[in-house]
Amino acid sequence: MRGLTGLLHSSAPLLIFLLLPAPAWSGAQIYEPLSASVKATLSESISDRVAPYLAFETEREARAWLTAMSRKLARRMPERRAREEFLVTVHYEAKRAGLDPQLVLGLIQVESAFRKYAVSHAGARGYMQVMPFWVRLIGAGGHNLFHLRTNLRYGCVILRHYLDIENGNLFRALGRYNGSLGQAEYPNMVVRAWHKDWHYPAYTADSIPRSDGRS
Repeated sequence: MRGLTGLLHSSAPLLIFLLLPAPAWSGAQIYEPLSASVKATLSESISDRVAPYLAFETEREARAWLTAMSRKLARRMPERRAREEFLVTVHYEAKRAGLDPQLVLGLIQVESAFRKYAVSHAGARGYMQVMPFWVRLIGAGGHNLFHLRTNLRYGCVILRHYLDIENGNLFRALGRYNGSLGQAEYPNMVVRAWHKDWHYPAYTADSIPRSDGRS
């Protein structure tokens, strides 16, 4: 698999530089003490500075994904360049964390309704509704959770962390992410958005965990 550089030279200049109206269900991750080793691992994951890029086997596959996702997102993000920058960053950060980019898009839809400057009642911020305490735990003082890549980086790393501590149980990991562990509504909403609104031919219903958390 290789990084996609120079894709769509004339129709998507954003990629030359390497560089989703339902109500949001924003929540709040709950602070839990982290061991020194976990904190170090998460901090290292946050600190990567490689420029975002699409990674597919071929440029044709990358073109197809970006076109399909851009079409789905156009109503929520009318400006093409901003939309493509967002999608490239989502894809890069999701893949980097070992997540399905369509799952991340579904989570963003439910958490913030794609509002960059969304703030929850508990203070969670941005597209992926990240709680500020994460910056103190694993980040750096200058990190701005309203910054596109910073927000997506934190959100994907945090969801990956919750999946790891829940041994891959997506239902429970999503509950932790939203601060609603044990309640079915939020995980079901994210999985529904993932499958219904952000479905892509490469991903099928068979690859989506059951809403009760069993595979």
